Amino acid sequence: MTVLKTDVIIVGAGPTGLSLACQLQRFGIDFVVVEKNEGVTKFSKAIGVQARTLEIYEQLGVAQEAIAEGTIAEKVRLLARGKVRGEIPLGNYGKDFSDYPFILMLEQSKNEELLHKYLRANGKKVLWQTELESFSQNDASVKANVRTAGGEVQTLEAQYLVGCDGAKSRIRHELGLTFAGSTYERLFYVADARIDWELPHDAVQVSLAREVFAAFFPMKGDHRYRIVGPFPEGAHEDDEVVFEEIEAQIKSEAQLQLEISDVKWFSLYKVHSRRVNKFSEGRGFVAGDAAHIHSPAGAQGMNTGIQDVYNLAWKLAFVIKGRAGVQLLETYNEERLANAQRLLETTDRMFELAVGSNWLLSLIRTTIFPPFAGFVTNLEPIRKRFFPIISQTGINYRSARLSDHSGDATFKVKAGDRMPYFLIAGRSSHSYLHQPKFHLLRFANGEQGIERERFGSEYQDIAGQQVFTLDERVREVFGTDKPFVTLLRPDNHIAFLSSNISLARVEAYFEEFIGLQGR
Repeated sequence: MTVLKTDVIIVGAGPTGLSLACQLQRFGIDFVVVEKNEGVTKFSKAIGVQARTLEIYEQLGVAQEAIAEGTIAEKVRLLARGKVRGEIPLGNYGKDFSDYPFILMLEQSKNEELLHKYLRANGKKVLWQTELESFSQNDASVKANVRTAGGEVQTLEAQYLVGCDGAKSRIRHELGLTFAGSTYERLFYVADARIDWELPHDAVQVSLAREVFAAFFPMKGDHRYRIVGPFPEGAHEDDEVVFEEIEAQIKSEAQLQLEISDVKWFSLYKVHSRRVNKFSEGRGFVAGDAAHIHSPAGAQGMNTGIQDVYNLAWKLAFVIKGRAGVQLLETYNEERLANAQRLLETTDRMFELAVGSNWLLSLIRTTIFPPFAGFVTNLEPIRKRFFPIISQTGINYRSARLSDHSGDATFKVKAGDRMPYFLIAGRSSHSYLHQPKFHLLRFANGEQGIERERFGSEYQDIAGQQVFTLDERVREVFGTDKPFVTLLRPDNHIAFLSSNISLARVEAYFEEFIGLQGR
């Protein structure tokens, strides 16, 4: 039997698996993607694309195409008893935090198409209609047997395997990882349809009622919406549901004059809140829905999977290329497991407000929350707290081992934070960070960088260096008026900040925290 050798086997070609493939391509790592389906999904599925995901897309050169294909929701309009009760602005909600200060409505199917197009443009392909049959691992490699579209069994051998194979992940099961959590008993529906009503197509419309809600997300095209909502508690537990019942409930609860037609797709589901006990075992890893599932509150799911593999890809690349010790891979579990736990806690709280059935929650949801939300979210302190959470730009790894805090006590920004967004010479700070490597940034007034020639000769394959003026905006963002350096990881989270600008400081970090080898 022929054995196909590669660096990484990726099981699953949804947005998480395709994103991992795209990131590995950036780092020059070979991979094989296997997917049992015949192509990218035909269903819209997840729809919200957050600012942090668009920043990642920018590095792939697909952010503007994504925006052109989607719809920017300018606001959330809160409805109750047939009337507008409040509005939450979203249009430039995060204007001080990202080049993408909004939520983009772009269906999962179109996200997958963009990522697949990127792979094809770089000479890569997905093995469609190819299903994992078994895999095994030892201290040196992973071997997987897959059945191809033609029915042939082929063996793949790699250094690592990543399961991006969804909530029912076979990889997770075979690795022996647990998936503890809970399931909401209520049945939910999702549909893509045309809606004719008097409301403008500029907002996420959320209709709040005593027992249920209905959320309408604007999609590309006139009058096109994604509709999401739950049935009342105890309803339809064992019965089949036709769309006419969903339509009748929406009209009854919303108390709005509306007509729903041209239903492209609808589905029923139950909401789960679960996560793995760890993200890896040996040479096998999990990411995306294979590692965590949760309520749809806040449009976090697809984005979180993309961030999982953004975190993992550079670590795999450095280890595979022999530029880091294998202990670097342990930090994937450390950083993303903590994030998954916070995510489930946050989405559970948001979801309980949306669907909780006791009288107090019903009162808050339909009477108190709509006007209050519109008021408080216009307050600057609330906006600055809310946007980083929803957009995922506020995710940090401050408590993780790769974050060296020895020099950041006097800075507003800390090791582990995402590199802040601000303008440098009229450009976004993130626009300088597209190369898949570490970035050493020196902020000073006229001084040169850290021993440029020596740094370049020793680290040019893994790190770049840039010098910027220590201007007023930099001093404001970082909270210092003294020259300093910051080392950014390849995922643009801060490794360290320091007023010590010697090359020895950089060398010490690479040796101690990354286990850098082979200089």
